[in-house]
Amino acid sequence: MVMKAHLVAAGKYHDIDFARLELLKLLAEHPEIRTSVSSDYADTDRIAAANLLITYTCDLIPTPDQTILLRRFLEGGGRWLALHGTNAVLRFAADGIVDTPDEAPEFMELLGSRFTAHPPIEPFKVFVTRPDHPMTAGLRDFRVEDEMYLNRRTADIDVLLHTRFTGHCAEFRDADWDEAEVPVLYERRVGDGAVLYLTLGHCRGHYDLRPVADFWPHPQRCSWNYPVFYELLRRGIRWGLSQLG
Repeated sequence: MVMKAHLVAAGKYHDIDFARLELLKLLAEHPEIRTSVSSDYADTDRIAAANLLITYTCDLIPTPDQTILLRRFLEGGGRWLALHGTNAVLRFAADGIVDTPDEAPEFMELLGSRFTAHPPIEPFKVFVTRPDHPMTAGLRDFRVEDEMYLNRRTADIDVLLHTRFTGHCAEFRDADWDEAEVPVLYERRVGDGAVLYLTLGHCRGHYDLRPVADFWPHPQRCSWNYPVFYELLRRGIRWGLSQLG
């Protein structure tokens, strides 16, 4: 049976080309999948026709009409694997602090969370919250080095993996956190469909922070260096094809 996937890979401050290629390699492991690719949410016909939507974006927000289409896609049974910065809106203020304004509440409610801050990239431990879920079955707690995404919940979500954080995120307006459960992977049911959100996966090359910085000296791959991240992505694709969960 032929399945359709649509990949939206675009946005700011990340090595989108690297992430796009890695995701396409994983999709190519499934000969039954036919994948289309875009750099925004404008190809609504392909999204509506897809079984699986995958997004690796940052500061890329659909229009109100496109958000309505995304809701209809989910309510009709579509599955959406949302990665890393899909829920991020970033505004660099004059004082040098990063604002994460609530500019797209309908979109963020659909996703189930809104990015607001992260501490500096460093190793942290990820805990298995729901060992009985197909996405996490057989996994053990693990450590990765990545951006720890701190999100404000915008809807009911089922947390599958989590971490913990108490501290100050000096670069961000929403700076002070004391969280015993920071979602790393969660599922959100919407109608007959669902969102699976995985916050890991930061990556950046030398030239991806423009115009904020002309040259980034140390390329970053973060969770892309860890086999467990690829295992989660592979499971996420199978989940999106209704082969898992």
